[in-house]
Amino acid sequence: MDKVSVYLDNCCYNRPYDNQTQIRVRLETQAKLHIQKLIVEKKINLVYSYISVYENLKNPDITRRLSITDFFNHAAVFVDTSKSDKVTEIAAQIIETGVKKMDALHVASAIIGKADYFLTTDIRLLKYSTDKIHIINPIDFSISEV
Repeated sequence: MDKVSVYLDNCCYNRPYDNQTQIRVRLETQAKLHIQKLIVEKKINLVYSYISVYENLKNPDITRRLSITDFFNHAAVFVDTSKSDKVTEIAAQIIETGVKKMDALHVASAIIGKADYFLTTDIRLLKYSTDKIHIINPIDFSISEV
Protein backbone atom coordinates (compact mmCIF):
# COMPACT_ATOMS: atom_id res chain seq x y z
CA MET A 1 0.00 0.00 0.00
CA ASP A 2 1.33 3.44 -0.93
CA LYS A 3 2.00 6.04 1.71
CA VAL A 4 -0.54 8.79 2.17
CA SER A 5 0.52 12.12 0.65
CA VAL A 6 -0.34 15.48 2.17
CA TYR A 7 -0.04 19.07 1.01
CA LEU A 8 0.07 21.75 3.72
CA ASP A 9 -0.99 25.27 2.92
CA ASN A 10 0.83 28.32 4.25
CA CYS A 11 -1.42 28.71 7.29
CA CYS A 12 -0.52 25.15 8.36
CA TYR A 13 3.19 25.82 8.10
CA ASN A 14 2.81 28.97 10.18
CA ARG A 15 0.35 27.64 12.78
CA PRO A 16 3.05 26.86 15.39
CA TYR A 17 4.11 30.53 15.25
CA ASP A 18 0.59 31.86 15.89
CA ASN A 19 -0.66 33.10 19.25
CA GLN A 20 -1.32 29.90 21.21
CA THR A 21 -3.84 31.28 23.72
CA GLN A 22 -6.86 29.78 21.89
CA ILE A 23 -7.41 26.05 22.36
CA ARG A 24 -8.13 25.52 18.66
CA VAL A 25 -4.80 27.09 17.67
CA ARG A 26 -2.93 24.97 20.23
CA LEU A 27 -4.61 21.77 19.04
CA GLU A 28 -3.95 22.59 15.38
CA THR A 29 -0.34 23.32 16.27
CA GLN A 30 0.06 19.96 17.99
CA ALA A 31 -1.60 18.17 15.09
CA LYS A 32 0.63 19.97 12.56
CA LEU A 33 3.75 19.10 14.57
CA HIS A 34 2.62 15.46 14.73
CA ILE A 35 2.12 15.41 10.94
CA GLN A 36 5.49 17.09 10.50
CA LYS A 37 7.10 14.33 12.57
CA LEU A 38 5.44 11.66 10.42
CA ILE A 39 6.78 13.39 7.31
CA VAL A 40 10.31 13.55 8.70
CA GLU A 41 10.04 9.87 9.66
CA LYS A 42 8.86 9.16 6.08
CA LYS A 43 5.62 7.58 7.28
CA ILE A 44 3.65 9.97 5.09
CA ASN A 45 4.72 11.93 2.02
CA LEU A 46 4.82 15.70 1.72
CA VAL A 47 3.84 17.41 -1.52
CA TYR A 48 4.73 21.09 -1.95
CA SER A 49 4.87 23.51 -4.84
CA TYR A 50 6.34 26.62 -6.32
CA ILE A 51 3.32 28.41 -4.80
CA SER A 52 4.43 27.20 -1.35
CA VAL A 53 7.93 28.50 -1.99
CA TYR A 54 6.64 31.83 -3.36
CA GLU A 55 4.32 32.43 -0.43
CA ASN A 56 6.98 31.44 2.10
CA LEU A 57 9.50 33.83 0.53
CA LYS A 58 7.09 36.68 1.27
CA ASN A 59 7.17 35.87 4.99
CA PRO A 60 8.80 38.88 6.69
CA ASP A 61 9.97 36.79 9.66
CA ILE A 62 13.32 35.32 8.61
CA THR A 63 13.32 32.63 11.32
CA ARG A 64 9.94 31.31 10.18
CA ARG A 65 10.86 31.62 6.52
CA LEU A 66 14.12 29.65 6.96
CA SER A 67 12.50 27.00 9.14
CA ILE A 68 9.74 26.37 6.61
CA THR A 69 12.21 26.41 3.72
CA ASP A 70 14.30 23.82 5.55
CA PHE A 71 11.23 21.64 6.10
CA PHE A 72 10.56 21.57 2.35
CA ASN A 73 13.68 19.36 2.12
CA HIS A 74 11.57 16.52 3.53
CA ALA A 75 9.13 16.61 0.62
CA ALA A 76 8.62 13.62 -1.65
CA VAL A 77 7.00 15.63 -4.46
CA PHE A 78 7.56 19.15 -5.78
CA VAL A 79 5.08 20.68 -8.22
CA ASP A 80 7.29 23.03 -10.24
CA THR A 81 6.59 25.87 -12.63
CA SER A 82 6.64 23.50 -15.62
CA LYS A 83 3.18 22.45 -14.42
CA SER A 84 1.99 26.03 -13.89
CA ASP A 85 -0.41 26.02 -16.88
CA LYS A 86 -2.26 23.01 -15.47
CA VAL A 87 -2.21 24.53 -11.98
CA THR A 88 -3.59 27.82 -13.30
CA GLU A 89 -6.31 26.02 -15.26
CA ILE A 90 -7.52 24.05 -12.24
CA ALA A 91 -7.16 27.09 -9.97
CA ALA A 92 -9.39 29.16 -12.29
CA GLN A 93 -12.17 26.59 -11.85
CA ILE A 94 -11.72 26.66 -8.08
CA ILE A 95 -11.74 30.48 -8.00
CA GLU A 96 -15.14 30.41 -9.72
CA THR A 97 -16.53 28.79 -6.56
CA GLY A 98 -15.43 31.76 -4.44
CA VAL A 99 -12.06 30.51 -3.21
CA LYS A 100 -9.29 33.14 -3.05
CA LYS A 101 -6.60 33.03 -5.74
CA MET A 102 -3.64 31.92 -3.60
CA ASP A 103 -5.74 29.27 -1.87
CA ALA A 104 -6.95 28.02 -5.25
CA LEU A 105 -3.38 27.83 -6.54
CA HIS A 106 -2.38 25.75 -3.51
CA VAL A 107 -5.33 23.36 -3.92
CA ALA A 108 -4.63 23.03 -7.64
CA SER A 109 -0.95 22.32 -6.93
CA ALA A 110 -1.94 19.64 -4.44
CA ILE A 111 -4.20 18.04 -7.05
CA ILE A 112 -1.46 18.13 -9.72
CA GLY A 113 1.02 16.72 -7.17
CA LYS A 114 -1.41 13.86 -6.47
CA ALA A 115 -1.69 14.58 -2.77
CA ASP A 116 -4.38 12.57 -1.02
CA TYR A 117 -5.08 15.32 1.50
CA PHE A 118 -4.89 19.10 1.50
CA LEU A 119 -4.34 20.30 5.07
CA THR A 120 -5.43 23.77 6.11
CA THR A 121 -6.47 25.68 9.21
CA ASP A 122 -8.35 28.25 7.08
CA ILE A 123 -12.02 27.98 8.07
CA ARG A 124 -13.24 29.46 4.79
CA LEU A 125 -11.12 27.09 2.69
CA LEU A 126 -12.30 24.10 4.72
CA LYS A 127 -15.80 24.79 3.32
CA TYR A 128 -14.60 24.15 -0.25
CA SER A 129 -15.20 20.61 -1.41
CA THR A 130 -14.06 18.67 -4.46
CA ASP A 131 -13.88 15.03 -5.42
CA LYS A 132 -10.25 15.53 -6.54
CA ILE A 133 -8.73 15.87 -3.05
CA HIS A 134 -9.75 15.68 0.60
CA ILE A 135 -9.54 19.11 2.23
CA ILE A 136 -9.20 18.70 5.96
CA ASN A 137 -8.01 20.36 9.15
CA PRO A 138 -4.76 18.91 10.59
CA ILE A 139 -6.60 17.86 13.77
CA ASP A 140 -9.16 15.81 11.84
CA PHE A 141 -6.42 14.32 9.66
CA SER A 142 -4.39 13.28 12.71
CA ILE A 143 -7.39 11.69 14.38
CA SER A 144 -8.69 9.82 11.35
CA GLU A 145 -5.63 8.95 9.31
CA VAL A 146 -2.66 8.34 11.55
